Formats: sequence, structure tokens, C-alpha cells
Amino acid sequence: MSDIIGSGVAFPLRLDSRGALALSQGHASVQDAIAVILGTAPGERPMRPEFGCGVHDLVFENVDALTVGRIEREVRVALDRWEPRIQVVDVRVASGGAEELRIEIDYVLRGTNDVRNLVYPFYVIPEGEEAAT
Repeated sequence: MSDIIGSGVAFPLRLDSRGALALSQGHASVQDAIAVILGTAPGERPMRPEFGCGVHDLVFENVDALTVGRIEREVRVALDRWEPRIQVVDVRVASGGAEELRIEIDYVLRGTNDVRNLVYPFYVIPEGEEAAT
């Protein structure tokens, strides 16, 4: 099955027991790729300026229904564009605390039709705290 899904460099970057870059395979490779996509802001990679997810533009926004909808849309658009091994079924945003939102992603692995779920933490900076940093 991992032949269908493939393998890639593990995230976060680390070394394996032989001192080479560790690889992730199968489902772990897909989850690592999703984390890289969501953790990268467009423009952050000089050679691929469009790569990433636009949720980083929303860090200082008030958390309301409009912002939640924008987060859901940005995640769906980024994953549809940059991770061809999955089909996004649903994206939901739930509160994880005062400064954390949980982005819950349901997806299907295209090679196996295996339904998976990933929860990605997204941290916001409450109003008034941006000046303190």
C-alpha cells in the first residue's frame, strides 16, 4: 500500500539511525505533507512562492463565523491544490482554547479509498496582544 501512496522526507526533519534524513511512508507521509502545506505561508519558499496555505494571514483576525469560514476555505483550497494523494471530504474549525483553534480535516486517500482524519492546531493572537510581542 505504501507504494501507492509513496514516501517522503519526515516532518519535522530528523535523522534516522544511519544518520540520513528520516523518511515517512504511507499514511504518515501524507500527514507530514499536510502539516507542511498548512504550516507554510505563501511566499515563504523563494523557489515556490505560491506553495502553502493562506491561513497565516488570519492570525490576527477576530475569531468569528467569517474568520472560521475563511480558515476552512483556505485549508480546502491549499490541500486541493498541493496534495493530490487525497480528496478533502470536510474541513471544520473548533475552539481548542482562548488562543487555539483546531482545524479538523476529513479526507480520503485516493490510492486506497481509506478515510482518514487529521487535527491541526492553529494559534491566533487575541486582540490587543499583537502590540506586546
